[in-house]
Parts: sequence; structure tokens; C-alpha cells
Amino acid sequence: MSDWLDFVQKGDPAPEWPYPIRYEVHNEDSADVLILGGGIAGCHAAINAAKKGAKVIVVDTGAVIRSGSSGTGVDHWQLACTNPCCKISPEEMTDAVIENLGQWECGIKRYIQCRESYDALMDCEEMGVQVRDVEDEFKGAEFRDEKTKLMFAYDYENRYTVRVCGAKMKPALHKALKKLGVKIYNRVMATSLLTEGGRQGARVVGATGLNVRTGEFHIFRGKATILAMSIPTRLWVFNMELRGLGNTNFDPNLAGAGYAMAWDAGAEFSMLEASTLNPGGFMYTPYGVGNPHNTWYACTMVDANGKEIPWVDRDGRVLETVSERYRPAPGQKFFLLGGGVSASEWSLKIPHPIFHKTRSPNLTPDLPERIRKGEFILPLYADLPGMPEHERRAIFGLMVGNEGNTRVPVYDLYTQAGFDPDKDMLQAPVWPPEAYNIPIFSVPPPPPLWRDVGFCSGGGLVIDWDLRTTLEGLYAAGMQVLGGSDHSTAAATGRYAGRKAAEYARTARDPVVDLNQVRTEKARVYAPVKRKDGIGWKELHAGIARIMQLYCGETKQDSTLKMGLQWFRDIRESEASNAYARNPHELMRTLDCFTRLTAGEMIMHASLARKASSFWLNFTRLDYPEADPEEWNRFVTVRLQDGDVRVGDLPFNYWLLPPNAPTYEENYARHCGL
Repeated sequence: MSDWLDFVQKGDPAPEWPYPIRYEVHNEDSADVLILGGGIAGCHAAINAAKKGAKVIVVDTGAVIRSGSSGTGVDHWQLACTNPCCKISPEEMTDAVIENLGQWECGIKRYIQCRESYDALMDCEEMGVQVRDVEDEFKGAEFRDEKTKLMFAYDYENRYTVRVCGAKMKPALHKALKKLGVKIYNRVMATSLLTEGGRQGARVVGATGLNVRTGEFHIFRGKATILAMSIPTRLWVFNMELRGLGNTNFDPNLAGAGYAMAWDAGAEFSMLEASTLNPGGFMYTPYGVGNPHNTWYACTMVDANGKEIPWVDRDGRVLETVSERYRPAPGQKFFLLGGGVSASEWSLKIPHPIFHKTRSPNLTPDLPERIRKGEFILPLYADLPGMPEHERRAIFGLMVGNEGNTRVPVYDLYTQAGFDPDKDMLQAPVWPPEAYNIPIFSVPPPPPLWRDVGFCSGGGLVIDWDLRTTLEGLYAAGMQVLGGSDHSTAAATGRYAGRKAAEYARTARDPVVDLNQVRTEKARVYAPVKRKDGIGWKELHAGIARIMQLYCGETKQDSTLKMGLQWFRDIRESEASNAYARNPHELMRTLDCFTRLTAGEMIMHASLARKASSFWLNFTRLDYPEADPEEWNRFVTVRLQDGDVRVGDLPFNYWLLPPNAPTYEENYARHCGL
């Protein structure tokens, strides 16, 4: 069997498209609950909606059995505050996370995670995912609870993060979907939301889709629709030569379709102006080089001469044992994250008392200075052999062996190549000393124009306590919602949104699709394949990324943002209107470019609306240099109405203000649907 490289090297003509081409073929289906996106959030939403008796459809651009950013696994389950060993309440943890992010977080999403993520994990265990140390492989380990056999990461005292053997998480969820009778449309990309009467801002009644192998068109009707499609990636950085489409930590199919579709339908968004630095193609394989953070927390690090780098607690006290790295400092109740400075703290580049409360143990903060003085000699190494046996096997076998970013490119490949964690050390890259201040050693300081949408605290849809957006019939879960997210956030919010959408669908009127809206969308979708030449998707994508770099980079101001919007309008009228595709795959990538055009415009409009800089949002305005002035400590909202962008705002903690209940627990009790 030949691959593409064989054809290129031999000079043979490229093979014909391997699937039947069925452009314009029309397919229709309907459900009580329509779920767009079959990743972690989408799967949990579908399972829980089906358990409520709803007829459910899941639509995904990839294959649901392995699609999404956690398609190849997960190694730890964050903020499982209701597990029997945890000492931190969901309310206390929610407050701590929001405070640690300077209030720039969605309390609804975060509380649902703290309250339900352990329940979602128990659901996964029932589906066959190994959650406990059932074979007693780690019996006696400090991170193992002998009664429950649960294993914990990071803070061993408070035990709110569970280690998980999650390499087969998606196959287990997929099997549960099939068992419950959920109808799955693999290889179908959603292209638009359908609304009553085709009106912007009206009730959402379904969606359209395109089969990315056959080119067939789909119309899906849904009494309720859940968006679970994650964030736009590669918006600022696109370079096929460096790392191909793999220049992010996320599923390469993520173009932000959920954002663009909801925007066009009239939904309200917030925090879109937030962004982070993106190392792009210069990044090593995540957690594939020596580092002491996250999946590798709290690995011993040594210099080129074998001299150990000191670990210190949040107060600067040198930690003498490995065990101390996994425990709070004296007087500290608990710490957040795993591995020293958070992304938010690093981005601020200044000390901040907020972080002191929940800062985790870390390598000594004066490491860069001591490297410059010659006290420690580069390169540094992750000294797995020097770790206690349980900790060594937990890092490389349990964590690296199950994390989605590391299972195949690190654990499998390194093991096949002969890497032995009992004997071998893993080298950290040789960056300038200041690079060792950043959270992950595998990332050099990137160019300031290379950015990505916020991950730890990013923009998304505004939702209420039902996880309903500002549009009737449209719900959101996972990274579609404003604020930070991770695997367990996606699972918990998907679980919750599935219940709420099913509850709404029980009494909702039947959806009626506007045929004119369908015809307009169908013409838009197929326009590129009706052209014989023009601009290809790679050139279009590269141009969009360049506009984002130049006009919406690290520093922003009114004039450049407005120029960027004008460039995008020009691209829509010229290059995008002449884009062509030769097969359904190229058509998919071309439509992704159209999506990124919309996502870029959304971010620029939100950036124009915030007339102040913000440390917390990684947001710098040259024309408004003051950072986080009191009057701008609020969420800026944007939405599209009749072709115009409408700007609004929401106060911090809007979810706890009237007419909502004054506490998280009361709101949850009113709305959770259990």
C-alpha cells in the first residue's frame, strides 16, 4: 500500500479522490437534542441527554471515537472536589480559582466543574475507564488512598486532582454513545446554525453540515442545540513547514466554527480580547523534554554536572525532600495547579499578592540569575532515576502514558527507542536563562506577535445557570463558554448541558427550518468547488494569520484594529470570494478559513470595545495604557445584530447577582436538574 510520499517521490500522478463525490446531495435528520462537536464535552452532553430519554444526534468533523483535544487520552482530572478524599469544598475552590485569575473567569462553569467533575469521572469508570489503582501497582505510595485506591496528583494533602488511566477515554465514551442509541455523524463539519424564520437573534432550531469526504450537505433539526466545538486555533500562527497543522496543543480541526456560527446567529460573547503567547512551530513536543511542570510535576531537575536544582515553597523555604514538593507550605491551606507559576502569573511579569495564597512549590525563582553566574551549568535534565520509585513510575508510566499530548509521541516512541526512566535522564532545551522562568521548559519565549486565544482564561459565549446562551434553544459546554477550561471542565459542563437541553426539549415546540436560510448557506458552502482556480486555502490561512499578527498582536490601538477590520473586509470581497477547492477536504479547509475570518473580526471588535489595558487578559492598548482601572473591571460583551456590532458589559460575579441566588450552592440547587 502506497502513501502520498510514494507518489511524490516516484513522480506518479496523484490518486483520484478515494470517496464518491456527492456535492449538492441533500440529507435531513432531526433530534430532540442536537450536539455539535463530539469531543469530551459533546460526548458527556450526548450521554446525559440520552439518559433523560432524549433522541440525540452528535455531529463531528472527525471521528468521535478519537476526536477532540483529548482524543488520545487524559492523565489527570482537575478540581474533583467532591471525591471522598478531598478537603476543599466546591465553593472554596471556585472562589480560589476565580481570585487566582483576577476575577476574569466564569463562576458558573467553574462551580459546575468543582461540583460535578468527580461525578463525571465516576460515570467514566462505569463505562470502563480505569480510575483506581485496581492492580495495586502503587500500593503504599504517598499519593494513593488505600481505602478507595484513588491516586492523586499535585497537592497530596488536599487531594482534589485525580490521576487517571485515561488513554482509552474516548473509545469508552464512544461505546456508551452507541449503547444509548445516540446517532453519530462522523466526518461532518457543522457550517451554520439555523434560526426560526432565518432571523438573527431568534430561537436556534438546528444546523447545517458538510460531509468532508463525500461533500454531501446536511440539514439537522433540533429542539435544543448544544455547542461543544472548542476554540479557534492557528489564528495568529500558521506555518506548514515547521510543524504542519500541529502547531498547537489542540485538535487540528479546531477553527472556531462554534464561535463563528453563534456569532452569525446573534449570540453574545465576552472576554474575546484575551490572548496568550503562542510558541507555534518552535515548540518541542509537549512534555517531551525534561521539565518539572504539569504532567512531569514535581520532577527533580539537575544541571549538566548532576547538581540538583533546589525546590522551594511559596514562601521561598527550600524543600529538602521530594515529598515536601507535593504539600502546601506552613500556614497555606492548599495550592493550585502543578508546577510553580501559573500562565497568568507569568504573563503579568510582576509579583502579585493574589498568587502568593495558592502558589505551588516550584524550582527556585532565582534560577536564571544563578545560571548566569555559573552556579548551575546548562543544559538541565529531568532526573527521573533520582526520584522515588513510585513517583518516577507515576510521572513517566501513569501520567505521560495517558496524557493526550504524550501517549503516542512521547511514551510510545521514547519507549520503543529504548528510553528507560529507571536509568535515563531527559534533557531540557538550552534556552537563555530567562526562559527558565516560564511554566513549561519546552517553550522558548515566542515572538510577541505570535499569539493564541486564551486557554487558562479565555473568551467565549455568555451563559446562564442552565448553560444556555443568550439565544433560546442554544446551550454551550466546555471551551465554547467564556473562561478557562480543561478536560474535567468539558466533562462536567457537557454532563450538565446535556441534562438541561433535554429538559428544555421535552416541552419545546417542533423546530421549523427556514428554507431561504438553508439555500443561502448551501450556496456559500459550495461556492469554492464551483471555481476552477483562484486562491488556495493555505495562502488564505497564511494571509489571515498575518493580518492578526500585524493589526491585533501584543500591542493594540484603535487605528491598527480598524485597519485590521478593513483588511478582513477586503479579503472577504477579494481573496475569499475567489477561493477554490478541488475536493471535499480542501473545501473543509477553505471553510475553516472563512471561519477564522469571522473569529478574527470578533476578536478585533472586542479589542476595540475595551478602552483599557489589562494584565489579566494579556491585553495591551497603546492608546489606553493604564492596566485594569477600576471602571474597566467588568466583562465587555459583543454580539452581532442586523449587521452591526453591539457592545455591552456584565459585572464580575454577574451569576451571583439578582435575579440569581446569592450563593453558588443555591443557584446550583435551583438549576442543576438532578
